[in-house]
Amino acid sequence: MSAISLATAVRAEPVEAPAVRLAQGLSDRALAWLFVGPTILLLLAFNIFPLVWTIWLSFTNYRANRPGADVLWVGLGNYSRVLNDEAIWENMRATAHFLTCSITLQLLLGFGLALMLNRRFRTHSFWSTAILLPMMLAPAVVGTFWKYFFEPQYGIFNYIVNFFGGRGSFTMLGDTQLSPWAIVLVDTWMWTPYVMLLLLAGLRSIPPYLYEAAEIDRASEWTKFWRITLPMVMPFIVLAVLFRLIENFKMFDLVDQLTNGGPGSVTELASIKLKREAFEKWRTGYSSALAIILFVAIYGLSLVTVRFLDRVKQR
Repeated sequence: MSAISLATAVRAEPVEAPAVRLAQGLSDRALAWLFVGPTILLLLAFNIFPLVWTIWLSFTNYRANRPGADVLWVGLGNYSRVLNDEAIWENMRATAHFLTCSITLQLLLGFGLALMLNRRFRTHSFWSTAILLPMMLAPAVVGTFWKYFFEPQYGIFNYIVNFFGGRGSFTMLGDTQLSPWAIVLVDTWMWTPYVMLLLLAGLRSIPPYLYEAAEIDRASEWTKFWRITLPMVMPFIVLAVLFRLIENFKMFDLVDQLTNGGPGSVTELASIKLKREAFEKWRTGYSSALAIILFVAIYGLSLVTVRFLDRVKQR
């Protein structure tokens, strides 16, 4: 071989980087763990470890404001105190009222808006974007805005009520009968667009030929809705209920800005109670037990909803 051809062959041979040679020497399983490993470590650090630590604290009398005090093992004492506390059950009742009313209103209004926007009228793109604006705001900002909106002295809510024929001054956030509905109203205003978005996706996933076949059979609009629209959108409805159930069960910042659990304790949801026990009374062990009970409750409700969703999909 001549010197020229030998030099050409040397230049044509690729030079592999050390990282490339290392990657070629690893198996597919090793490469998978190489990429997934950091994510698993972060998951353990920020999710699993705090959960395990909270479970351990729930069996002790630990107080975060007394780090040097002796930590005693109390077993199931904290759980017994939580479950036998009448105030906790009153908080759970307020939470159940908030969940039921807000999710029901969001489903009804969201489904109605989705049906309207699914018709694709001339300005449907503009209205679709405008309706989504509330869910783009931070809950703390929404809570502050509506708090001033409901203010009886200088808020515009009373002016609107009086304009439509109402009498007197409403104190929505200070009345024990009206304040629970105030947080339901604000949460519905903020998160109905989210439910609408899910249900709109479900409506647009329905094959058009189903409606065409129903029109050939001269089916009425109610029959098409009951026999085609509702069954096809039902999985999305259950999914919306699942998402809103999880989020509303742990709702904190919106209610904290609006009423802070008041007046009295009529709007003191379980999340507000947890915050007070943990960061105002500094009963860390007791609040950890309450947090675990709330976690189990949310998990149980989610599990029931997911199983119902599976049954709906199998139909």
